[in-house]
Amino acid sequence: MYDNHVYNLMMQLTQEHKSLWRIKNMYKKDALDCEDCKAFWEKMEKDKEEHINELKELIKKHICE
Repeated sequence: MYDNHVYNLMMQLTQEHKSLWRIKNMYKKDALDCEDCKAFWEKMEKDKEEHINELKELIKKHICE
């Protein structure tokens, strides 16, 4: 069994993936007519991808101990 903070990381990873999916599949399509909003969602997409990679590395550290 893992410590609670590992489960917290896993839960956050799930939330980040869900959010990234919504950005890619919904929000960016809805913002096609607005360049400012489209740029915002592009930036947010990159941020989410970075968070996901960071979380995956942290989780790997704890699981492989």
